[in-house]
Amino acid sequence: MSHTILIADDEPNIVISLEYLLKREGFNVLVARDGEEALDTITREQPHLVLLDVMMPKKTGLEVCQSVRANAACNQVLILMLTAKGRDTDISKGLALGANAYMIKPFSTKELVQKVRALLETGV
Repeated sequence: MSHTILIADDEPNIVISLEYLLKREGFNVLVARDGEEALDTITREQPHLVLLDVMMPKKTGLEVCQSVRANAACNQVLILMLTAKGRDTDISKGLALGANAYMIKPFSTKELVQKVRALLETGV
């Protein structure tokens, strides 16, 4: 079974490159370009994993993460926060709101694919 991954990011160049990379790796890929669209897509489609940008229009990634964790119907959705905000307090806040993992931009595509596979296999 192929896993479904939602890319939630408002930066077109990041979305295009992540979408290409993840499809090449055999994943089904969904895209949301702002926080509201991300939350709607997560609720409707229940992807296995979300690559969630922190800084997005309409709702931040942190708000989306908090809403997903408050919705019992979505508690199986894994969340990998992707952000340029790499301070310890930023990471702690993302993890405290329910993110399963946190990666700081820029990141290597190899590292991202490894993290995605590890999350999907173990949830950690």
